[in-house]
Amino acid sequence: MRIKLKLRLGLGLLFGLTLIVCIMATYYLNRLSADANAVLKDNYESLQYTHNMADAIDNDRLRLDESDIKAFERNLKSQEQNITEVGEAEQTRIIRDEFNQIIERNTNPDQIAQSKLEIKKAISKVDVLNMQAIFSKNTIVLNTVKSATLYLLSIATLCLLVGFSFMINFPSYIANPIQKLTEGIKAIANKNYKQRLEFQSNDEFGDLSTAFNTMARKLDDYENSNLAKILFEKSRIETIIDQMSDAIIGLDEKQQIIFINPVASLLLGIPSQKLIGNYAPDMAMHNDLLRTLLTEKEKKQLKIYADNKESYFAKDVIEVKSKEQVIGEVIVLKNVTSFHELDEAKTNFIATISHELKTPIASIKLSLKLLQDQRIGSVNEEQGQLIQNINDDASRLLKITGELLDLAQVETGNIQLSFKAAKPIDIINYAINSVKFQAEQKSIALKVEVDPDLPDVQADIEKTAWVLVNFLSNALRYSSEKSKLIIKITQKDQFVEFSVKDFGNGIEDKYQKHLFERYFQVPTNGEQKSGTGLGLAISKDFIDAQHGEIFVESALGEGSRFGFLLPIS
Repeated sequence: MRIKLKLRLGLGLLFGLTLIVCIMATYYLNRLSADANAVLKDNYESLQYTHNMADAIDNDRLRLDESDIKAFERNLKSQEQNITEVGEAEQTRIIRDEFNQIIERNTNPDQIAQSKLEIKKAISKVDVLNMQAIFSKNTIVLNTVKSATLYLLSIATLCLLVGFSFMINFPSYIANPIQKLTEGIKAIANKNYKQRLEFQSNDEFGDLSTAFNTMARKLDDYENSNLAKILFEKSRIETIIDQMSDAIIGLDEKQQIIFINPVASLLLGIPSQKLIGNYAPDMAMHNDLLRTLLTEKEKKQLKIYADNKESYFAKDVIEVKSKEQVIGEVIVLKNVTSFHELDEAKTNFIATISHELKTPIASIKLSLKLLQDQRIGSVNEEQGQLIQNINDDASRLLKITGELLDLAQVETGNIQLSFKAAKPIDIINYAINSVKFQAEQKSIALKVEVDPDLPDVQADIEKTAWVLVNFLSNALRYSSEKSKLIIKITQKDQFVEFSVKDFGNGIEDKYQKHLFERYFQVPTNGEQKSGTGLGLAISKDFIDAQHGEIFVESALGEGSRFGFLLPIS
């Protein structure tokens, strides 16, 4: 039997009992109303009529006057129409006969007196009959009340018992299976796939029990069938990690070490058995390398003694996520010693070549200067132009070799800085004097804005001025004639900001993040401009070495602002 049908039957039973109570109550109320109406209407009215007739003839006069006759006639007619009891009709007829005789013999006093006596006797008997009827009907009403009370009380008691049983048992019938189902779902959520539901019923709960048990059985089968596969995959992944040449350390979300390959174990100098399963920060308290790996999250190169030499490793931290939630991380140390050695060889090669090129280039410039001297001999206009072109190329080569030497110095970590307290305005004047001639050639005004009472900065004046000269040279190159540049110095907290603002075409956002990368140049009309693309990269290295910060702000059509901040001395 389905739950819906059971609910309908249960609620139908309660409805039926309630309907029976209502019908019985209505029936007995109608009976009580009818019996009471019989007592009050029929018998009571007969008593009223007889009383009025007795009053009409009950006087000291032998003869009845006209009003008494009318009153008696009126009540007698009403009584004749209200005969309800056995014997009442006969007595009413006697009253009618004697009343007619009184009217006919109104002149004979003896006969009138005799008729009045007979009428009173008949009225008395009618009263007795009605009084007896009232008593009898009252007894019937009382019996009806008792019967109604008994029946209604019995039915109400039955309804109460049925309703109470329904109220106690039916919620359990619904709630208990739901509670068992909830417990089963919690067990399944905790991966207890052996959980089963046992509902011995043929209703929806039975169907639910069957479906739940089928689901649990399939999950159990799936779990058992995939366990071996998962273990195999886990073993294969562990083998791959162990065979990798990179050092790998795996941590869970609680910073517990869950795996580590032999390369990482060798670098740390701790056997993997002592690391796996332990809290990484606790192990890092006695291992400097592990402490560095845990505390420094950014990507960087580390110098580690390995393979009996100083080796270089590129550190990378990979977050492991599940549904956008971080559940662990993997630390990877990639051995980049060979690349570092190649880079060092490249740097030495560039430094050597640049240094060797400076001498012949300087000789070429000296020879060109001699050729331009009229004392050596005169040259025609075309020869002079060729000499000037050669001189420009030689100057460009000399600048490139200078930048390459600076780059080699930066890459080898041998930047020679001479720190001392310097006035910001002196650095600005040094740079402006270097580019003043170039600015005058393009009629570009150099406007200087300096905050009053600026503190001194701790910097290398020559390197800092070189950076400003680089900014000014670039700004002059990309500014139109008869425009202006704004060189501004202002204090910001514990730093002094130097900036150069031009009003050229500006730089697109997609290029700005690459401006300080080596060899990068902003494309113009789809082509790269000539030059090394090292000026801004070297500038950044110079400022970083002085514990400062370099930046650029630009927008198309609004020009660019290059600047840097240096700490106050």
